[in-house]
Amino acid sequence: MGRDYKIAVVNGDGIGNEIVPAGVSILKAAAKKYGFAIQTEDFSWGAGHYLKHGEFMPKDGLELLKNFDAIYFGAVGLPEVDDTLPAKDYTFKVRTELQQYVNYRPVKLFSGVKSPLRDKTEKDIDFVILRENNEGEFVQNGKILYPDTPNGVAVDTSMVTRLGVERIAHYAFKLARKRRKKVTNVTKSNTLIYTLGFWDQVIAEVASEYPDVVYDKMYVDNAAASFVLKPEVFDVIVTTNMIGDILSDLGGAIMGSLGLGGSGNINPEGRFPSMFEPIHGSAPDIAGQNCANPIGQVWSAAIMLEHLGEKEAAKNIVDGIEHATSQGNLTKDLKGNASTSEVAARIVDFIES
Repeated sequence: MGRDYKIAVVNGDGIGNEIVPAGVSILKAAAKKYGFAIQTEDFSWGAGHYLKHGEFMPKDGLELLKNFDAIYFGAVGLPEVDDTLPAKDYTFKVRTELQQYVNYRPVKLFSGVKSPLRDKTEKDIDFVILRENNEGEFVQNGKILYPDTPNGVAVDTSMVTRLGVERIAHYAFKLARKRRKKVTNVTKSNTLIYTLGFWDQVIAEVASEYPDVVYDKMYVDNAAASFVLKPEVFDVIVTTNMIGDILSDLGGAIMGSLGLGGSGNINPEGRFPSMFEPIHGSAPDIAGQNCANPIGQVWSAAIMLEHLGEKEAAKNIVDGIEHATSQGNLTKDLKGNASTSEVAARIVDFIES
């Protein structure tokens, strides 16, 4: 078939050094089975790199990444490195410069995993959060004046553009057409009346182009409650950078663990490579113990293959995750005692069988 993908692999820090290689082993098993090739190249970037070299990635790092079909990434951050740096100097930098304006974060209850929501089943928890990934509250557009004086002042300015809202909205409605044909705009325009009022206006305009998709709007406080009380009302959620960041962790929690959540930072036009990573952090406190949950990282591999057009292989990986969890192969965050490598091996076995 001659399908050959070049993947930049960035383990990052902490458990990234265990879960990313686990994910790569599963990618390679799927590639072998479905007749395509995965060529990986490793980059040792992140907070550990910063401690050695004074930077999270080299000056030409983004140029290097542009040569790949996708980026497979773990997590960055270490306790001894200032917590404001990983986002500014790696994650946001890649997402913005490579125009990965869709943050795709699916939420689903896997077979054999107990949700903390005692009455909810697999059919109740199955939706996607689409977080606008390039603007909104996280543009770091602000200033602190006279911080050490009694009249110190700090300002952060959120940025919402018509282009930015239109493109994430179109992505949401197109995705909903492939799912259950429902889009929920999660907003807070009753108090952020300018930025999110404009956000709502533009999304409603886009919604009118998709009469076959049910569109509704929900304030984030109500949405947070609904995640817990009635997650079954959601199909595709479209929301802002900060709201999406918070809600996707709540989504991970109702699935049973943040260790299960996968995601894609997607450039839908394919002009730049997209980056795929679990929603959790680098968890340096459990690094090196072979006990981290690799499923969020593995699910991110499936999302990556789907983005690259290898839909059968992607589905096979997700089926492999379901098989592993349904058989009780659970790591300690899910109150099980399986190791990182055992869970990965189980998924590889499933794919190879």
